[in-house]
Amino acid sequence: MFLPTYRILRQYNKQINSFRKKSVSSSNGSESPLDGIRIIDLTRIIAGPFCTMVLSDLGAEVIKVEQPNHGDPCRKWGPFINNTHESCYFISINRNKKSMCVDLKHPEGKNILLELARKSDVLIENYVPGKLDELHLGYKDFKKVAPHLIYCSVTGFGPKGPYRDRPGYDVIASSMGGLIHSTGALDGEPVKVGVAITDITTGLYAHGAIMAALFKRTRTGRGQKIDCNLLSTQLATLINLGSNYLNVGKESKRWGTAHESIVPYESFPTKDGYFTVGAGSDAQFTDFCKRINHPELSQNSKYSTNELRVRNRQELEPLLRSIMKMKSNEEWNKIFLGASFPYGPVNTLKAAFEDEHIKAINLVKTLDHPVAGKIKVVGPPVTYNEGGNYVKSPPPVLGQHTNEILTDLLNLGEDHIEDLRKRNIVQ
Repeated sequence: MFLPTYRILRQYNKQINSFRKKSVSSSNGSESPLDGIRIIDLTRIIAGPFCTMVLSDLGAEVIKVEQPNHGDPCRKWGPFINNTHESCYFISINRNKKSMCVDLKHPEGKNILLELARKSDVLIENYVPGKLDELHLGYKDFKKVAPHLIYCSVTGFGPKGPYRDRPGYDVIASSMGGLIHSTGALDGEPVKVGVAITDITTGLYAHGAIMAALFKRTRTGRGQKIDCNLLSTQLATLINLGSNYLNVGKESKRWGTAHESIVPYESFPTKDGYFTVGAGSDAQFTDFCKRINHPELSQNSKYSTNELRVRNRQELEPLLRSIMKMKSNEEWNKIFLGASFPYGPVNTLKAAFEDEHIKAINLVKTLDHPVAGKIKVVGPPVTYNEGGNYVKSPPPVLGQHTNEILTDLLNLGEDHIEDLRKRNIVQ
């Protein structure tokens, strides 16, 4: 894998750091919520990196510690940008971070990490439970040298129970946690969600837990251990489906895009695609029927209430499909303009990113990457009126900031660092 040397990147890093400082005060002179917070990121793939990206958007300095010569495995997951080895996958969840390569199995590598912990606020890792304890880099080891440190573990199944030692991936947790069983066409095969949604929601739970622990530390001065896992997150996010089973023993089933409790609430085929409509109240259904030029449907005694529409869905839904099929998505968009009910086309990614609303809110950001050139990322979806979320720098090249961190934070001399490099302890 081609990588610029750390010497070539020094000037680039200085420019990025200068931009970081400017962006901090770019909104009414206010700082971001997590300015001054430093996070050691030992995570890979999605859940952990997504969590630390959210925290980095909020101002935290995130140091991504990677394995020399290899790095995060998703660096190798294509497609790649502009004929480089820079992965779209990696770029999607690693902006605003610094990359430092350290061999954690080497005693000197461990010491570097322990020293870094003394000057950091949070450590987040996603190793199988017990793996870092074997390396003497578990919570107890860090607590001895940095009792203020908040240590967050993100795993597949948590530190307890018969599955604790099993590796966990999104598709496994969503399989075992009931999501895939509930997703797919009516009477069809189970279907995986298009993105790793269980990883993402676990990362969001971890982000919230870390924020809460930081807030508690302002009162106690102490750090603590946090455990988040994919399977527990998946069950927690079943919401009404989980409640239905737990309280009345009702098993879930696949509904495609439809809703078992609301009719109409699904994607209907049109002349040129699919269009989604949801009528959550009887008044909304009446408005919908008027706009599709069939007001008699809302007056029909079989469909006058949502309870009746659900009961008679097998008769009503085919009628609505035949009506919606008569016009294009663009035509339905114009007909439904100003409607009381929610609606929208089923967009391709091209249509989604070219939507006038997405362009108007400037959600997509363009960054200068030191290797890949111009890259685009989806910015933070949350805004603050005083400070908050900023896309400050592109995802780092592997080992891009090793020298900076060893020099500026740990006060190591150039000769010492060069010796560590020659022995492959750092990169």
